[in-house]
Amino acid sequence: MPRPTKIDPERGDARTRLLEAARDIIRVKGFTATTVDDLCQAAGVTKGAYFHHFPTKEALGVAAAKFWAETTTSYFEGAPYHRPSDPLERVLAYVDFRKSIIEGELAEFTCLVGTMTQEAYASHPDIRDACADSILGHAATLEPDIAAAMSSRGMEADWTATSLARHIQAVIQGAFILAKATGDAALARSSVDHLKRYIELLFDNSQPGRTSP
Repeated sequence: MPRPTKIDPERGDARTRLLEAARDIIRVKGFTATTVDDLCQAAGVTKGAYFHHFPTKEALGVAAAKFWAETTTSYFEGAPYHRPSDPLERVLAYVDFRKSIIEGELAEFTCLVGTMTQEAYASHPDIRDACADSILGHAATLEPDIAAAMSSRGMEADWTATSLARHIQAVIQGAFILAKATGDAALARSSVDHLKRYIELLFDNSQPGRTSP
């Protein structure tokens, strides 16, 4: 995932630097605890510049969620899990890839939009909706491979590519919560291991003579 970095006040425009600061600080402190002063200091901008771009904190949260979606899209598009020729292997490779990037400090691998959703789902509906667009939009990128894997195996299931793609994201987000609750990234990686086993069983049990899990 995009890692927290030392933001160079000479690099990029003020809005981008503020969004980078939001990406990094909110993952450490949370949305509510992150202040305008925190963001301005990290981005090297004045409060006047901040309020020029973001008249309210909610506007900053919405923009941060969209920025996260944009930057993570390019990150995942270039990831190695797209390489296998078999669609199921691509889905499993995606899960392996998600496990491989659960490393370092919590703020380095946890999800900005997942963090903000937990805090803002009731108090800031615009932020909630922007976070949902990011999470569900990323889940949708897995649907073609899941659908192709189902088709190539002649599966007639009582679940859909969409539901499995969203379940995958639910497990990953839950894994991040476990890691935060315990301070132990190993628990998150273990959850992702179970997710991979579940997907393997789901497709293995679709073959003739087997029963669904």
